[in-house]
Amino acid sequence: MPRRLTKMIHVGAVPIGGEAPIAVQSMTNTDTRRVGETLAQIERLAAAGCDLVRLAVPDHKAVRAFQEIKRESPTPLIADIHFNYRLALAALEAGADAVRLNPGNLGGTDKTRQVIRACAEKRVPVRLGVNAGSLEADLLQKFGSPTADALVASALRWIRQFEDWGYFTFKVSVKSSDVWTTIAAYRELSRQVDYPLHLGVTEAGGLIAGTVKSALGIGLLLAEGIGDTLRVSLTRDPVEEVRVGFEILRALHLRERGVELISCPTCGRCRIDLFALAEEAERRLLTVATPLKVAIMGCVVNGPGEARQADVGIAGGRGVGLLFKKGLPVRKVPAKELLSALLQEVAALTGEALGD
Repeated sequence: MPRRLTKMIHVGAVPIGGEAPIAVQSMTNTDTRRVGETLAQIERLAAAGCDLVRLAVPDHKAVRAFQEIKRESPTPLIADIHFNYRLALAALEAGADAVRLNPGNLGGTDKTRQVIRACAEKRVPVRLGVNAGSLEADLLQKFGSPTADALVASALRWIRQFEDWGYFTFKVSVKSSDVWTTIAAYRELSRQVDYPLHLGVTEAGGLIAGTVKSALGIGLLLAEGIGDTLRVSLTRDPVEEVRVGFEILRALHLRERGVELISCPTCGRCRIDLFALAEEAERRLLTVATPLKVAIMGCVVNGPGEARQADVGIAGGRGVGLLFKKGLPVRKVPAKELLSALLQEVAALTGEALGD
């Protein structure tokens, strides 16, 4: 469906909403107070294509670290604030490109207004984040549980409050760990406001469960034209979140970046360790930004034909394999050299350095 047109805001130099590309976001899982460790993870996220990175700011020591990290960060940084509005004010002074707030746990209207006033003065956007786990008590009593309607009611309450304060530079999220609740909430909110929406299924789980829930929840909304930024929540290395996010966008033809890996599930004809080969190729090709289809197939019988759409690929055999381009054989390669031959071809096609 046509993408829903929203207001555009900027987080640092990254445009959000309007006709801007859908941005992929993640969050560090390091202790923010460990500057070197956190910055190293941010750099890995940026290399994987992450557009925006969010950092937990649990105390004033983390604020000081945030300021130091910001000076060297390759991406805009979002300060994640809960419970203490003073930390939000301090993070703004430390150079945060945006602040993530849930007014439901920030301590009330007066404290929230102080933060919004400071954001307006510094021209820094906010992500108004409404979560099922931290709804206001009166809404829980009214709706009985954190339903989609309750999430939307909370979001609209604060949207109207921000507007009354003359503040309009924000995006909104209404997340639940339940896929259908999340989808229903975003659908309804998108009918009522034109602010950019940040998509995600919160606390989605580990790699498999989290990927499935996120692909369904985020993917269905994107297919309906809803959504301007996204974060895939996984109990994993956050680089995996970025990989899954781009795969969702690629599958819907909404954004093309990096290598699309085509590989077979293997069968009795396979005579190479395809699982290990594919995993190593994925790791080495992660930082490639050029859109490219790369195939890794288990046998030479069907490999080139089944992966005809791939720009370059390999197919295994007994002791020897085949390198092919666009389904046409290029040359035979000893099985132990298949990966290096593939990587050399990718480097030649893209002109980019590959990961170690």
